[in-house]
Amino acid sequence: MKLLEGKTAIITGAARGIGKAIALKFAAEGCNIAFTDLVIDENGLATQKEIEALGVKAKGYASNAASFEETHQVVEEIVKEFGRVDILVNNAGITKDGLMMRMSEQQWDAVIAVNLKSAFNFIHACAPVMMRQKSGSIINMSSVVGVSGNAGQTNYSASKAGMIGLAKSIAKELGSRGIRANAIAPGFIETEMTQVLTDEQRAKWAEMIPLRRGGSPEEVAKVCVFLGSDLSSYVSGQVIHVCGGMNT
Repeated sequence: MKLLEGKTAIITGAARGIGKAIALKFAAEGCNIAFTDLVIDENGLATQKEIEALGVKAKGYASNAASFEETHQVVEEIVKEFGRVDILVNNAGITKDGLMMRMSEQQWDAVIAVNLKSAFNFIHACAPVMMRQKSGSIINMSSVVGVSGNAGQTNYSASKAGMIGLAKSIAKELGSRGIRANAIAPGFIETEMTQVLTDEQRAKWAEMIPLRRGGSPEEVAKVCVFLGSDLSSYVSGQVIHVCGGMNT
């Protein structure tokens, strides 16, 4: 029996990167996948085909996760198509880094909207479905900098700290309805966003990590499988660090 057999997951920002890795790992465990991204382009369609090749139902939806109205519309479409929502992974995120005193209002607002408001939007839309089912797992993708902070990333750090507070609060509000909510705090993960770093920058990062390497998207996805499955049936309101020991 696969760990997520017969379940349906919504994963935001999943056309590539960590979100795609989560979608593929979920699908390998028998989970049907509805994923969203700002646009479903060739990459998105290719991701959908990769997921379907694992023998599950999959569909990509173009949606602005930062829009309350669009989110409710897309969740309604997903429920009509898939029938239920067992797992919600709030993974959509962007960075617009810069020192706080040089940061524009637009940089601040954009990151908070995409990284944090989007999670509120999707939880708000999915919670009634999960409440009717009397079950559900909500996973918020935070970051180690949401715990420790980081110079030059005040907007990103604030948004990721908010993801932790949101998960903990939802765990308390919806726990009596059989709904769990947790956060994952990845550290230095090898994705398209980190590929722009120089070898020197990578070496400095590695020195800060006890395991002396960056993590892979698949290593984050494995923790998502744990939180989405019945293996974590009594785990709620927690933050799991996937950082190679960087935040200890």
